[in-house]
Amino acid sequence: MSRPLHRGVAAVQIPDNSHDGWDSQSKGKTEKEGLDRRGSFGHITSPLRSPFGLHLADNSHSKYGITENGFSSDSFVIGTPRSRHKLVLLFLKFSLVVIVILALAWSFWWTITTSAKSRGHIYHGYRKLQEKLVSDLLDIGEITYPSSRLKELEFCSQEFENYVPCFNVSDNLALGFSDGNEFDRQCGHEDRQNCLVLSPTNYKIPLQWPNGRDIIWIANVKITAQEVLSSGSFTKRMMMLDKEQISFRSASLMFDGVEDYSHQIAEMIGLRNESNFIQAGVRTMLDIGCGYGSFGAHLFQSQLLTMCIANYEPSGSQVQLTLERGLPAMVASFSSTQLPFPSLSFDMLHCARCGIDWDRKDGLLLIEADRLLRPGGYFVWTSPLTNAHDKDSQKRWKNIQDATGNLCWEILSQQDETVVWKKSGKRKCYSSRKNSSPSPLCGRGYDVESPYYRELQNCIGGTHSSRWISIEERGTWPSRDHLHKKELANYGLQSDEFAENSKSWRTAVRNYWSLLSPLIFSDHPKRPGDEDPPPPYNMLRNVLDMNAHFGGFNSALLHAGKSVWVMNVVPVNGPNYLPLILDRGYVGVLHDWCEAFPTYPRTYDLVHAAGLLSLETAQQHRCTMLDMFIEIDRLLRPEGWIIIRDTQPLIESARVVTRRLKWDARVVEIESDNDKKLLICQKPFFKRQAN
Repeated sequence: MSRPLHRGVAAVQIPDNSHDGWDSQSKGKTEKEGLDRRGSFGHITSPLRSPFGLHLADNSHSKYGITENGFSSDSFVIGTPRSRHKLVLLFLKFSLVVIVILALAWSFWWTITTSAKSRGHIYHGYRKLQEKLVSDLLDIGEITYPSSRLKELEFCSQEFENYVPCFNVSDNLALGFSDGNEFDRQCGHEDRQNCLVLSPTNYKIPLQWPNGRDIIWIANVKITAQEVLSSGSFTKRMMMLDKEQISFRSASLMFDGVEDYSHQIAEMIGLRNESNFIQAGVRTMLDIGCGYGSFGAHLFQSQLLTMCIANYEPSGSQVQLTLERGLPAMVASFSSTQLPFPSLSFDMLHCARCGIDWDRKDGLLLIEADRLLRPGGYFVWTSPLTNAHDKDSQKRWKNIQDATGNLCWEILSQQDETVVWKKSGKRKCYSSRKNSSPSPLCGRGYDVESPYYRELQNCIGGTHSSRWISIEERGTWPSRDHLHKKELANYGLQSDEFAENSKSWRTAVRNYWSLLSPLIFSDHPKRPGDEDPPPPYNMLRNVLDMNAHFGGFNSALLHAGKSVWVMNVVPVNGPNYLPLILDRGYVGVLHDWCEAFPTYPRTYDLVHAAGLLSLETAQQHRCTMLDMFIEIDRLLRPEGWIIIRDTQPLIESARVVTRRLKWDARVVEIESDNDKKLLICQKPFFKRQAN
């Protein structure tokens, strides 16, 4: 990928007037044959002149093999013009056979005398011919496929505007789920919706970052003015509502204000203010029940990356509003299954009135929180329970204190309703616990790095991992992005391999932007020789990498100064490098792309997939390419972009599928001698008509 991208369509496009040319040629040929026929024997009543000047009367045509319908019979009379014409044809056919035999013989002799180097060039040319043939056949297939196969998909009904597959509280209740398990993700119980989700009426393209962080269009999310006004003083203090917009003030009042609250947490840890979180080893946070993302929005300016998770909500969704603001979020809950993150994923877990009863299920939820927290990391909990005076609440609070002590968490400080714990960075703490029946450590068989919605485990995980490194001993951001040789060895990687991957992705991002920038920077068009305009002119903010590998695409975007965040997805059927991605200081998740992604519609500006089609097609067709593309369409905002990098045949197949989804698509060559290509697509903005 060292050369710049070259625009171009791999498959030859058939011009619109090609059928007209074909028809005109056929018509001319037919007319000419008709004239010859009429001139030779079309007019039966008039005499026909032979080449030798003989006049043939109409009553003698049967003698020379002319039937009543005007066509020649099989009779052959020597000396007639007809016989000499056949002799000429036989001679020409014989000559053609001789020429073909000679040509084949010469070709065989030339082949066996060609050098190995020449054969290499021949093979290279042959491969190009094969690729061209595949491309042409696909183009022909687009024309000759049955209309039902290439029929464009219909739009879904209005009830699917905010549809999130696999999350249906009413169905889960009907199946008998309760005690919080009704919020569980249940895939496979519903039919696939083979339709395209339309935007709500009056939907508008989100504002550019950072303006879009503080102002969103109310028509873009499933929350009404009445729901905002009736939601209580806490929410109303966070949000300002007018006719079309919701405004989130950067210093919006959350408790004593977001800024004061984050400053309080920093002081409780022993830091001067929240800007010192980075120096204390904190880079990534998991914000549980994040409200509307104001805590993460405030910390973003201190280079802290906060992932919001919350239950699926039919209306007024925390996750949907957080993503609409351009902040990381996904639908997930602490219930009966582990979250799709590996052990030791986050530097801090934050729960401010998140609605989770941590003493429920015999402390299993706290054990799951411990699994996600890195050694030396912090757990911040703000709840009225910590400062209650009734006996029942005090008993519950005592149970939580005992459970956290069993997990080797130490209470650093408590102020009002907020408590901060610090997880031990030393393994030997678990062998010196004084509890009479402490939670056991997970065995190596259970302590795996690929917990894809696995049942909650009643054992402490992560202690066997080679990644058990205290956050104080890890590199601080942004040096954490560049892992040293010893850390890379934990993932089976060499330094030169990692460096080459980073270099290639930086080149790729530079090429992507040179390709898209004239369209992305519509208010700041790039001219040849100009530098890319700096943020906030970048219209891309939420990026989804469907097959993140080492996280190189994420790293290259930040290295190029792009003001984006990336949801790095590692497919469950491929190599699991998600621990590496998280250790570099990014956010990501495990996912099966034959299932729906846990988020609301229209939440990403750019979807990127490198090698995903090759990975999925090797899995015995668990799902179709169309299934995956329908899901991409659901995730993508109107006017959003798709960049797919894969082998040339798969790219051509994908290009055919994009026709059904109404995407604008073009194929771009990466290198002239490379067998991989790019498919660049844009989702059009289809507006729903008001009733």
